[in-house]
Amino acid sequence: MPSPVHSIAWDDVRLVHAVAGARSLPAAAARLGINHSTVFRRLRQLEAMLGVALFERHRSGYVPTAAGEAVVALAGRVDADINDVTRRLAGLAPVPEGEVRIATSDSLLAELLLPMLVRFRRAHPAIRLDVVTGNAALNLSRRDADIALRATPAPPDTLVGRRLARLGWALYGPAAAQAAEPPPLAQLLEEAQWLSLSDALGHLAAARFLRGRVAEARIAGRFDSVQALVLAVRAGLGIAHLPCFAGDASPDLRRLAPPEPGLATELWLLTHPDLRHTPRIRVMLDHLADEIASLRGRIEGAA
Repeated sequence: MPSPVHSIAWDDVRLVHAVAGARSLPAAAARLGINHSTVFRRLRQLEAMLGVALFERHRSGYVPTAAGEAVVALAGRVDADINDVTRRLAGLAPVPEGEVRIATSDSLLAELLLPMLVRFRRAHPAIRLDVVTGNAALNLSRRDADIALRATPAPPDTLVGRRLARLGWALYGPAAAQAAEPPPLAQLLEEAQWLSLSDALGHLAAARFLRGRVAEARIAGRFDSVQALVLAVRAGLGIAHLPCFAGDASPDLRRLAPPEPGLATELWLLTHPDLRHTPRIRVMLDHLADEIASLRGRIEGAA
């Protein structure tokens, strides 16, 4: 027969400690997240195995016997040891450090990402940032980048990540040049000077919107980056569909129509499966996901 000393499990010690603290079986059961009958059964089984009573039933509730007090003291020592080891291990945990290469677009960097990176660096000064902007999708499998923040309807199957928000697009024009009430879209399609994204961004629905809707003579310019398109509308060159997070942030721009559902796309935070548990990558992914979640309404184009 095994020695009783070696037969006491930590769960048994926790149960005795909970009953001693609560003075009643129902209250102890609530602390442990189990039902009343389970506490009663396990306590009786433990007392039978040890051959001693651990509690006496008084009017004030369950009171530990001398044997019960010994088990309660054991629970206190073990709990203190666990806390001590946890604190020491936390002190030994490696501080995330090194370089994180982030790939994104110029508009996402300028209008969303930069303030987030400032706050990240304050919290994690040992991590250096290498930011790559452009419209081409870098190959994270070849370590062209560690993390990508991208607007895409379908990220590559080779990457893992989170869909953070649905990125809304709406029609904007210069604030100073607009009448009190914007004309309807049909009139704007017939009369306004338009700006568009070039074929280099043909994967975006906004780059295809004007095809067949507006005469070429009234397309004042095409741009190969969203940020350049935003700047052109601000300058007064024409009107265009812009991401709501960029258009709504500028006092120089004004919405001329509600967000266009057919132009919306998904905003993804992506990395390679082999990198997702690396401390410096993990802490960056969590930081960006939390920050972008707080701006989801703005990104999706909420009024």
